[in-house]
Amino acid sequence: MSQDSATATEAARKLTGRRRREVVAVLLFSGGPIFESSIPLSVFGIDRQDAGVPRYRLLVCGGEEGPLRTTGGLELTAPYGLEAISRAGTVVVPAWRSITSPPPAEALEALRRAHEEGARIVGLCTGAFVLAAAGLLDGRPATTHWMYAPTLAKRYPSVHVDPRELFVDDGDVLTSAGTAAGIDLCLHIVRTDHGTEAAGALARRLVVPPRRSGGQERYLDRSLPEEIGSDPLAEVVAWALEHLHEQFDVETLAARAYMSRRTFDRRFRSLTGSAPLQWLITQRVLQAQRLLETSDYSVDEVAGRCGFRSPVALRGHFRRQLGSSPAAYRAAYRARRPQGVAESAATVVETMVPSQGPPSRRGAPGPSAPVAMAVAVGSGEHLLPGPDAYAPGRPALPGQRSAP
Repeated sequence: MSQDSATATEAARKLTGRRRREVVAVLLFSGGPIFESSIPLSVFGIDRQDAGVPRYRLLVCGGEEGPLRTTGGLELTAPYGLEAISRAGTVVVPAWRSITSPPPAEALEALRRAHEEGARIVGLCTGAFVLAAAGLLDGRPATTHWMYAPTLAKRYPSVHVDPRELFVDDGDVLTSAGTAAGIDLCLHIVRTDHGTEAAGALARRLVVPPRRSGGQERYLDRSLPEEIGSDPLAEVVAWALEHLHEQFDVETLAARAYMSRRTFDRRFRSLTGSAPLQWLITQRVLQAQRLLETSDYSVDEVAGRCGFRSPVALRGHFRRQLGSSPAAYRAAYRARRPQGVAESAATVVETMVPSQGPPSRRGAPGPSAPVAMAVAVGSGEHLLPGPDAYAPGRPALPGQRSAP
């Protein structure tokens, strides 16, 4: 489901009891990251009526007994407890301290009650795990930080996890990807409540774009899902990542795992939340992205170095995932990057990516190759928009889907 899907879902139910639409409760827990926690406090808790931003009433609620310890060793005391949620028309869970630990039962019950009484429930980043634990995401589309999306999909199989979106609006339940995407979702809520002008005025105050296009695809990396490291399939996945330059299919991976194709598909999906064929194609496209960004290889050469059987196959999958042709993507990327940076990165990749054509197994790159390439290029820095990414008149980077 796309970012602005509220119109395609049922209208928000009427608030019951003492709940008021302009009241926003932010639910904090001990161990939560301070940045994500501060986002809804800044958006909904500061009076900016002088700038044309309608005022919300903020209730900061402790989800458990305080004091609440946050990142950096800070201690917070929430002015309200769980009982204050009963007045809120919107309840925001900024983040959860650990995706491996269950949230407090009392907080989950408060969230369920709020939802039953018509409140809008929002989960930012790993806050989606709290909403899922409360059963509020069952049968719904949702997103979270791409790094934790496979874990969310595995732990809550009834949730339709989409790691591509910056945020998902399913009417009365909304979720976002990590950190900055929490700002995107909060601005979307203001836009939904009070219109584009109010959201734009708030964005100007926060010095952020009023609406970012695109999704999380350009931020994905090649790291394994968090929970797969101890699984026997981890070796097969690692081998696949190291041999993307070779032409192999899912049957090859199943054979390396000593499983039938059907068993391998089922096991792989349970671990990663993705079908193995789609995962493999995504990894090949991500590798093509890197080579287009950091080398002067032709599109045909890039296709061969990423394991695609033909340039036509690369172009088709690249356009489906990123909304652009490989050539257009490279041109737009280079228009944004200083020439010296691009040239130095290309030199690094040239020395680390195996030459086109089927290499011998002995000559295949070792486990350190993709890691070293990522570090040398800048450990993901080249995947992030630059400081002028949203300046008027700059070319839009293909792969950033235009919001409605």
